[in-house]
Amino acid sequence: MQKLAVVSLLSSSILAGPAFAQDAQKPADNNPTMLDKIIITGRDDRSISSVAQSVQVIDQNAIGTAVGQGENASDLIARLVPGYAPRNETISGASETFRGRSVLIMVDGVPRNTPLRDVSRILATIDLDTVERVEIINGASSLYGAGATGGTINFITKRGTSDTPKVTVRTGVTAFTENFGKSAAPSGNVQVEGRSGDFDYFASASGNFSCRTYDGHGNEMASDAMLGQGGGDRTGWGDLSGVVGYENGSKRIELSADWTYARQKADWFTDYLSNPVKPNFSDAYTGEPLIEDSKYLAAKYTDSDFALGKLELKAFYNDIFKQSPFTKFSRVNSQVYLPTNPARPTLLPINRDPTASFNQTALEVQRSGINATVNTPVDFITQGSTLTWGFDFTHDQTGQTLLNGQDAIAPSSQNSVAAFAQAEVPVTDRFRLQGGVRFDQFYLDVDNFKRPAAAVLAGSNLVGLPAIDVVGGSFDYNATTFNAGAVFDITPELQAFGNFSQGFSLTDIGGFTRRAGLNTNAETCDAYGTSIRPLLPCTNAPDYRISYADIAPEPQVVNTWEGGLRGDWGNVRGGASAYLSTSDNGVNYDIAANRVSQQKERIWGFEANAEYDISEMFTLGGSVGYVEGKYDANRDGKIGSDEYLPNNRIPTTYKGLAYVVTHFDNNLTLRTELEMFSGRDRIASQELDGAVLANIGVTKKFAGGQELNFAVRNLFDTYYVNPTASATRGADVPGLGRTIAASFKVTF
Repeated sequence: MQKLAVVSLLSSSILAGPAFAQDAQKPADNNPTMLDKIIITGRDDRSISSVAQSVQVIDQNAIGTAVGQGENASDLIARLVPGYAPRNETISGASETFRGRSVLIMVDGVPRNTPLRDVSRILATIDLDTVERVEIINGASSLYGAGATGGTINFITKRGTSDTPKVTVRTGVTAFTENFGKSAAPSGNVQVEGRSGDFDYFASASGNFSCRTYDGHGNEMASDAMLGQGGGDRTGWGDLSGVVGYENGSKRIELSADWTYARQKADWFTDYLSNPVKPNFSDAYTGEPLIEDSKYLAAKYTDSDFALGKLELKAFYNDIFKQSPFTKFSRVNSQVYLPTNPARPTLLPINRDPTASFNQTALEVQRSGINATVNTPVDFITQGSTLTWGFDFTHDQTGQTLLNGQDAIAPSSQNSVAAFAQAEVPVTDRFRLQGGVRFDQFYLDVDNFKRPAAAVLAGSNLVGLPAIDVVGGSFDYNATTFNAGAVFDITPELQAFGNFSQGFSLTDIGGFTRRAGLNTNAETCDAYGTSIRPLLPCTNAPDYRISYADIAPEPQVVNTWEGGLRGDWGNVRGGASAYLSTSDNGVNYDIAANRVSQQKERIWGFEANAEYDISEMFTLGGSVGYVEGKYDANRDGKIGSDEYLPNNRIPTTYKGLAYVVTHFDNNLTLRTELEMFSGRDRIASQELDGAVLANIGVTKKFAGGQELNFAVRNLFDTYYVNPTASATRGADVPGLGRTIAASFKVTF
């Protein structure tokens, strides 16, 4: 019992579930098995076999093939991770949930999320050319702080390994078969890596440019189908990154930098009232372009001979700039900013566009932090026991402004300090326990600001609302999360695992303050009083002011219970798990009301995957994921039998992938696959249909480090409505039609 108590008190979110590496080529016989693979996302090096949570590793073979065949990071994750929602096929991650909840996205253990203003344009901007492998942890975790209520995705970037300088050049093109000339999108990458004495280095430069996109009916697709999220067409993108390391004995120092820049300039506004949405060729786009201009710096020091075990110190600085496209008023976009400030609430002509020319926002976030992690042997518990512990400090500075310089949200800053500990205790040779705790303390400052004048659709009326003064405040709050799990080796090839883990997310303070005075009817009455009558039966005098001095932000804590099996018998490998995820203070975005509401939530599902080497030539594999969820929609304290979470949380119920990989003797690999997603019919106002898509890819490797890739996505040019994109705003968005991709890579 004493050992159990130690384990339950020492540790923070660990890991859980079926681990499975989706390889583009069959591994060599002398490669480690799936269970032996080492991951680092648990803040220390550990094999998958020691982890009590669902883990998936996407290795370099699969990543390199995906890059060569025209996929970005969002495409790769959505296709290979069964718990991740189908991709929405834009540069945004809107509605791309993980097990129906939020996902924490990291690069080398540094989060790229923006917690004080949740903007989802992250995953598609990561340069896969620089990535060595991807580690995916399914389920809630607080190990790296806020954001991982559904899962964690950590991109591990490349390092210089060659004893002599090595240069790799890749060129490629992607196009739609509907119109090759107007859709051809070129791309390229140059990499240099090597080692010299105690130094190693890696540098990469990537770029691509997308043109028009087409659906399965051959129709050109909208540039901003999801209203303010941006699309996948007419976008130039580039990435510069590099890392330099110095290693001497047990000590290593590493410096890295990454600059991502993207610019989308649409030709046309979008017609959101058509079904599906489409470009409005009679309405030329007049706004400024969508822009991504983000820089990431990191420094890391490790010492494997530290007095208390293995030490890792990490410092980082993220300078993030995300400008959204211009959007106009419509029944889909029912809240916009006005060019002038009315003296009192005013009815506006419903048939005229009231949108100000500066109704376009830019998010600016500066995040900096220091992390310290120590992995200490604690053999006094049992031989092989370890304790991983440390602290995190993070500073966030967040603002979002309109093009005329006005604040669109309350400028906010936050300091967070966290301490964590996690332990692993081998009870016997076949049975291991894990568990831990993490405590986060937050200090938040929300500045005063003036929410600009806005036009809001209220029923059949368009109302112009004056600007209001918004009073902020200073707050401190905290979150404590726990986890406990166990792994049991049924046989040397088969494991059972089970765990309880907690994670948390922070209130989207920026989104809440952007709708100041409009989040609830009570807020509207508070700000506008009797001046808003007869639209609302308010009785107080108007003061055009609202105070958030008592906003009292509290983290949303999510509990996940999970159990499953995983195994590797050499030519057969895979796993399966089932989970239940609950939260008493869930966060759900109400599309109709354009606001965030909080209530109980319950999400459940299962995931499974398997791979079988039929022979030296053929490998057969597949995966399936199921997710469903409900919430207390009417806020009566109970979750009713018909109170299902909206589609923007769960856009599809079932998702599957089946594939056959054929290995030929001449270093040629053929992969054919079927992608399936079911859509969802739980929400009567928007039933989403599913689809089955066929893909095919060929990789040919030549002597001397040359590689040729060719792929066709959506082979049969199937027309379908993209469930994830359609769920974002409640308007049907078509999926991409048939695309072809070709690339050539040479290393010398």
